[in-house]
Amino acid sequence: MERRSFIKKVAVTSVAAGAAIAAPSVANAKTKIRWKMVTTWPKNFPGLGANANYLAKLIGEMSGGRIKIKVYGAKELVPAFEVFDAVSQGTAQMGHGGAYYWKGKHEATQFFSSVPFGMTAQEVNGWLYYGGGMELWRELYAKFNLIPTASGNTGVQMGGWFNREIKSAEDLKGLKMRIPGLGGEVLKRAGGTPVNLPGGEIFTSLQSGNIDATEWVGPYNDMAFGLHKAAKYYYYPGWHEPGSIIECFINKEAFEALPDDLQSIVLAACKAANMDMLADFTAKNNQALDLLVNKHGVQLKQFPDDVLRQLKTISEQVVTEIAERDPMAKKIYASYSAFQKQAAMWQGISEQAYTRARSL
Repeated sequence: MERRSFIKKVAVTSVAAGAAIAAPSVANAKTKIRWKMVTTWPKNFPGLGANANYLAKLIGEMSGGRIKIKVYGAKELVPAFEVFDAVSQGTAQMGHGGAYYWKGKHEATQFFSSVPFGMTAQEVNGWLYYGGGMELWRELYAKFNLIPTASGNTGVQMGGWFNREIKSAEDLKGLKMRIPGLGGEVLKRAGGTPVNLPGGEIFTSLQSGNIDATEWVGPYNDMAFGLHKAAKYYYYPGWHEPGSIIECFINKEAFEALPDDLQSIVLAACKAANMDMLADFTAKNNQALDLLVNKHGVQLKQFPDDVLRQLKTISEQVVTEIAERDPMAKKIYASYSAFQKQAAMWQGISEQAYTRARSL
């Protein structure tokens, strides 16, 4: 009887101990992680802001609700151009924007937004995922306590909205235009004045005459801002942003505190959002352009070839000089340009050749 009583006590104790050991893992599985995502876009703005919302929703669904992310538009928690610092310092766990906004942190960040006359969306995704680009991006952002990822791409953008015609390179001189990043530096050397404004300030600045022209994204987003009500001429192609990466960057400490499966979910969701945005813009730009031209009477204009040639020459000078000033920038540019040359060979006999054949 004593032996049976002893065995029973041992069994009860063992079960209790096992439960105690198992309890933390069960609790961890049910723990709700709450993150903040700050963005450079107006709250719920079509395309760009919608991508941030979609990404947050996707992470929540893929994680079974274990991560809940609240999205903040520009100025709701921090101003648009303070998003980088907010995530770096841990005020928020995620940021959503464009890397060219952070050129004051490091000039090389601009290679991870868009390079004038550089790679298209399809090409740049190839470089990021299979050409070493993502590894270089993470190396660059590491010193800022951030982990960067691609969360979207707009594809080739429009050249912008102008209140005067651009008939030659002379017409760029004295032009005051909202255009950030490398494109802004190119305009400056062409004789214009680049202005860096967050999206929410563009319409009023163009309408009031504080700027003469602006680029934003493309028909879908531009019509949402009502830019056709503030300028007469809509130019193409977007030489300055041929494949603009929209980034999501994550506070390094917050990311590393996640269990492995949630880390994988966050990164996979960013990759899915990257593909989704390009599809979204491809579909909706077509519809919006038709409305702008046929309903609102927008005057669609193509930049003259001599203007594009001059801008291309200046672009090459600007990018080369950045690479020469900093070892990290040089390393990134070497990788970027090598991949672009390789991709151009294939594109010439695939996408470009097919497009030409389709138009015959």
